[in-house]
Amino acid sequence: MHMYRHIVDGIKLDLPIGKVVCVGRNYAAHARELNNPVPTAPVLFIKPSTSLSPMADSITIPSVHGECHFETEMSLLIGSNLKNCDLKEAQNAILGVGLSLDLTLRELQQELKEKGLPWEKAKAFDGACPTSDFISIGQCGDLQTQQIVLNQNGEVRQNGSTSDMLTPVGDLLVYISQFFTLLPGDIVLTGTPAGVGPLKDGDRLILSLSDLIHFKTEVHTSQDSPA
Repeated sequence: MHMYRHIVDGIKLDLPIGKVVCVGRNYAAHARELNNPVPTAPVLFIKPSTSLSPMADSITIPSVHGECHFETEMSLLIGSNLKNCDLKEAQNAILGVGLSLDLTLRELQQELKEKGLPWEKAKAFDGACPTSDFISIGQCGDLQTQQIVLNQNGEVRQNGSTSDMLTPVGDLLVYISQFFTLLPGDIVLTGTPAGVGPLKDGDRLILSLSDLIHFKTEVHTSQDSPA
């Protein structure tokens, strides 16, 4: 596995590789496609720094514990401390914007949910968060008008607008900071639009965020257990 580094506008940054704070069901259509209730407040969970991997020419998924699903998300690189912040502080703390895959062992996740157990084994395993280079926030325009697209083997699987987020970016950071202090080098995943599905060995993926980010990668499987 390639070592992950924060890269903004092509420059490697001397920032810690921090935690990844994720929000589940931030798009109503995605909640419904998995037969989950649409939440009234953000559903938060954390991936450790070891889940991060560069969205390189290829990404590796486990071949054990059932299907591994893609969930394409706009991700935010945090550049300053946030604790019980206000909206302006939240907006000023965003250093860069990128794309991440919230890889999910869906069958294992379902088993854990049915037992009332946490999701970490299904969503926080090593390499579970392939992440692109970031674009500096000043080049990104309105974060609530971005288009997230994932193409799998020539077919569009996900095509959603960040305007459909239940909790928009600024409010999401404010909410997260009430529970978890965000530090420079942390990453926030903002949720996935509908259309998630399984990956298999040899899949060719094209991911894009409007005209800001365009990335091609290929999927390979590993025999190593993420557990």
